[in-house]
Amino acid sequence: MFKGKFNFNFDFLKLKSPSLIGVDISASSVKMVELSKAGNGYCIERYVIEPLQADAIQDGAIVSIEMVSESIQRGWKRLGSRCKKIAMALPTSDVITKQIIVPAGQREEDLEFQVENEASQYIPFALDEVNLDFQVLRPAPKNPQEVEVLIAASRKEKVEDRVAASLSAGLKTEVMDVESYAVQTTFELVREQLPEKNAEQVVAIVDIGSSVMKTNVLYQGESVYMRDQPFGGDQLTQEIHNQFNLSFEESEVAKRNGSLPDNYKTDVLQPFCETLAVEVMRAIQFFYTSTQFTEINYILIAGGCAAIPGLDEIITSRTQICTLIMNPFSNMELSSRINQRQINADAPSLLIACGLAMRSFDPS
Repeated sequence: MFKGKFNFNFDFLKLKSPSLIGVDISASSVKMVELSKAGNGYCIERYVIEPLQADAIQDGAIVSIEMVSESIQRGWKRLGSRCKKIAMALPTSDVITKQIIVPAGQREEDLEFQVENEASQYIPFALDEVNLDFQVLRPAPKNPQEVEVLIAASRKEKVEDRVAASLSAGLKTEVMDVESYAVQTTFELVREQLPEKNAEQVVAIVDIGSSVMKTNVLYQGESVYMRDQPFGGDQLTQEIHNQFNLSFEESEVAKRNGSLPDNYKTDVLQPFCETLAVEVMRAIQFFYTSTQFTEINYILIAGGCAAIPGLDEIITSRTQICTLIMNPFSNMELSSRINQRQINADAPSLLIACGLAMRSFDPS
């Protein structure tokens, strides 16, 4: 996505390899996706979701490089790929972005100098403490002699921790993207699945993770609003723990394999889904009150909770907005290694990893 060139030890947000595995490190697991080209589309060759110890990641930051590295290594071995070059992403909260307008047609050296000067005004750190990159987006809407440029910066240690974890696992990080941009890349696959493909549509992507629900609202395919809420699948696991006298670990396993008493659906799952729908409604209301928008055309749900049967219908009923489960692989070819039923269940959790894997085919 980004094309800037600065002489840092690590090329932040930059594509260097034609063959990459997308690697998403979340609070509860490491997810890997490998794609290949299939005509004008893609084929999913391999994927894996490898559990991660609960205390390895806190608030999106790597606490234990060793734990994360071991999970990456186990995942890569299960994946069965020969490729050792990967694309990773930083949490959106760890990246400062700013759009600026500059004169068009500048030499690259002059543009880099101007971007660095602009960045120093917006970044609350010394420039030698950050990885900085930029991308020329488009001509400025009011003046064809100018262009819009997106600047992205992150503290070096945020990048270096992820690079170190992958290197310790025997893999080389070639691309460092941003999670929200990886999701937007994946959305381009899903956009074609919407009942109506009007470019003016407003679409809310609600990613329900283990501890955080992330809402990213897109207009014309670009993000116009983002909000995180402290709610996720861990609440369901905690309620199972409380209701059925299981340890948290046993509750998590039982939740995933469906080995719970008959009253689980009515006494635990249904109330959780209703609460989740209320949280989605709250996110939508915050969006309306924080922006000029008054309508959302679709809600796309993602993350592990999206696989809960009937959740999309409950959210539709609560919000009165058509809600769909996000599956970027529904129009892809599947390799013989991929189980159709399993990929359908896992797909909503693989948005970021899929978007990162697509960087293999970035023409930049």
